[in-house]
Amino acid sequence: MRKDTVPYNTNLAAEFWVLSALYRFGVEAYLTLGNKKSIDILIVRNSRTICTVDVKGLAGPYDWPADNIKVLNNPNHFYIFLSFEGKISDPLASPSVWIIPSNQLKPFIKPYKTRVVVSRALVKRDGSKFKNAWQYFSYLADAESPPISTQFPIIVE
Repeated sequence: MRKDTVPYNTNLAAEFWVLSALYRFGVEAYLTLGNKKSIDILIVRNSRTICTVDVKGLAGPYDWPADNIKVLNNPNHFYIFLSFEGKISDPLASPSVWIIPSNQLKPFIKPYKTRVVVSRALVKRDGSKFKNAWQYFSYLADAESPPISTQFPIIVE
């Protein structure tokens, strides 16, 4: 099959990439199953807090479609915006990732006449604190806490 005709399951690739990253951070996370769902991953943050995640993945560097996004006033519901930056067929390339709590998403939503998007330009310009913000899912995390680390932990046994 020619490279320009290879079909991608971008959303599945994005969901599994996020799930893999969460496991690498030691986060207790579960993939939800279903065709039409708004929650892709459940995270147990501590014994009292469950976080929900909606993963939005794109193969290229574009705005994310947002027609089905509901901006919630819930600091425990997150949107993970992921872009494979045009390198989805390269398994060694890491995507760009922004993790935004639903109650902080509104400034990045841009309506047009026929569609609504999460603006990549706005996220890149004004959302630097959300870039690789994996700390939101740590065991003792508070959704309002500032980023503490974006590096994968190195575990030596």
